[in-house]
Order: sequence, then C-alpha cells, then structure tokens
Amino acid sequence: MTLRYLTAGESHGSLLTAILDGLPAGLRIDLDAVRQDLKRRQSGYGAGGRMKIEQDRAVITGGVMAGLTTGAPMAVTIENRDHSKWKGKAVEPFTIPRPGHADLTGAVKYGYSDLRPSLERASARETAARVAVGAICRQLLAVFDIHIGGWVTSIGPVQADLNQYETTEKIARALENDLSCPDPDAAEIMRQTIREAMNAGDTLGGVIECAALGLPPGLGSYAQHDRRLDARLGAAVLSIPAIKGVEIGCAFETAALPGTGAHDAFRLDGGEIRRAGSRSGGLEGGITTGQELLVRAAMKPIATTLKPQRSVDLAGRQEVETKYERSDFCPVPRAVVIVESMLAIILADAMLEKLGGDSLEEMLPRYAALKRTRLEDLPMDNIAHMWWPG
Repeated sequence: MTLRYLTAGESHGSLLTAILDGLPAGLRIDLDAVRQDLKRRQSGYGAGGRMKIEQDRAVITGGVMAGLTTGAPMAVTIENRDHSKWKGKAVEPFTIPRPGHADLTGAVKYGYSDLRPSLERASARETAARVAVGAICRQLLAVFDIHIGGWVTSIGPVQADLNQYETTEKIARALENDLSCPDPDAAEIMRQTIREAMNAGDTLGGVIECAALGLPPGLGSYAQHDRRLDARLGAAVLSIPAIKGVEIGCAFETAALPGTGAHDAFRLDGGEIRRAGSRSGGLEGGITTGQELLVRAAMKPIATTLKPQRSVDLAGRQEVETKYERSDFCPVPRAVVIVESMLAIILADAMLEKLGGDSLEEMLPRYAALKRTRLEDLPMDNIAHMWWPG
C-alpha cells in the first residue's frame, strides 16, 4: 500500500486524530473543503442531538507548510466539544450490551470489565477522522480531474426513482436536500418514514450509491487478491459502522442473467475501444476500465434504539431491556460523505501506486503518458509464443 492512514480517539474523548502517510509533496490543501465534508457528515434528516453540539473542525498539525504538503506524514485532529461533559467525572457503568453493536463482542475479545471501551471506539464518531482524510485524498484526485459523489437511493422501504437522472445530476441534486436523495418526491416520503420511526422509538437503514468519475483505465491489479481494486473498495466500505453489504455495478441483478447478457460487449469507435454498457461498475478483473465506477452500500438500522430491546445485564446476570444512549434515528443521509471518503482514500492510493513519484511535479507527466483503451496503445505482434519452454 502506497497511501496509509490510522485514526485514534474515542467517541467522548478529547479529540480524534488521523495520520495520513504517503501523500506526494506539492499538493495545496484547502481546509475549507475539508470542513465542508465534515459538515455534511453532521447534517441530514434523522440525525441525533449530538450533531448540534460538535460542529467538527479539522486542524492540520503536521505535514503541511505554507499550505502545501511536504511529503511527510500529515496529522489532523478534530476536537470533541462534547468531551467537557465527561472529563473528570465518574461515568455510570455500562453493562447491558445492545444487540447489533460491538458492546458484547468487544468485551469478549478484550476482556473489559465495563462495556464502555467497546462502544467508545466502535462508535461511528470515528468516521469524522476518516472523512477528514478522505477530503484530503479528494483534493489529490481532483488534480487529475477525478471526482467522487454519492446519493441515497432508499431509506427503509422507500425507494427513489433515479433512472431519469445522469450521474452528475444525481450528485448535484443530492446536495439540495437533507435526505441526500436526488428525487425530491421520494425524499419527502423518506422524511415522513423517518418521522414515524422516531415516534416509534426505532431506527432505519437504507442504501447509498457512490460514483467516481474521470478514472483512467489500469488502476488496480488481478495479480494478487489484495491488489484487486474491487476487493479493496469492498473492504473499505464494509469497514464503515452499520454497512453490511457492498455491490459494484449491478452485481446482484447481473447474477440472474446468462453470461451473454451480463457483460459489457466491446466495440470500435474510431481508434478507441468502447464498451456497450456499464454492468461491471467500472471494474474488470480488479482493474478500472476507464468508465464511471459505481459502488452501492447497504446500511442496516443502527443498534441504539429509543425503544428497548431484549438483552442481558452482564453485572446483574439476568435478562433485561437495553438502556438508551443518545444516537441517530437514521444515519443514512449523513453516511453518504463517509462512503465517498472511503472511495477517495482507496482510489488515491491506487493512483499513487500506478504513477509513483514523491511529488505532484513527478506524477503529472506520468499521468499524461498513461496508456488508454486505444488501438495505438495496444500493439499486438500477432505471432505464436512459446510461453513455457520445455
């Protein structure tokens, strides 16, 4: 891996920290753009009360001088403004695990005597640090005219009709409402459905789609399992709390088709080789095709519900009901930018892997010289080869 990052911090701790290593020198960092993505993560209908408290603000403490990356590791911190309510105070024991959360599994794995360390680190609060990292990676991709955007296609049982919109229109329209849904009629029904869940003390999940535009062909590889770009994207998106399924292109629809109807046939357009469709979602054999890349993520309803669920008090050793901790009713609209951020991180890494170089000055001419899907870039000698001499 060329680009790597780590995050640290707890949900109610003093701050979140991210270290991003591998960025080339010479990239101008726009902190306002980072803060805008952090703001998107905190806004959206169905968000809990904490989103009104934090107002996340990223501070770069290393790796940038005079607004430009130096090639050294970048350090980013985000203060938890809610920390003051917890600092220096005894916290009531948390011993009743929530079904679907990491409370119980974390205690089993690490041997905690209180469930709070599990929920503090497993909390989706950590994704604020990832969004900051992703916003920086977006700025690297933008230098090469690669852009990422996402939208909500469904919340609970409500499905949007998006066939009428092109991808760029979906991305733009998703920013126009607090459901991140390009279809305003569906968005209003989603809003009502979330209100009903709130009144019932319940939570809702949904489906997010995310597209990357402007990618060159040739990113990723089939040479090893962990270099396949679809595998890396899938792992990154599945690492987001509450994401339980990932689809690239129209994978599940394609699974029901015969092979002759499932793939994107090739055709010649002048000297360019083009595909008749985009069922593959922009990836073939773990490598980008140069088409739009499409990833779909299924987000389950989150585990913290106002309405109690059956559980077990590990201290009292008896069956009880869960106790409510402040949380979202529907985090799907807020999760769109998180999915976008994970794609940005993986795709920035793939670009660095492909191009190499310690600075943008080195990378730009290499990008211009990349092979494309053109006949002139694919010379075939058309002779027999003895691949494995006896």
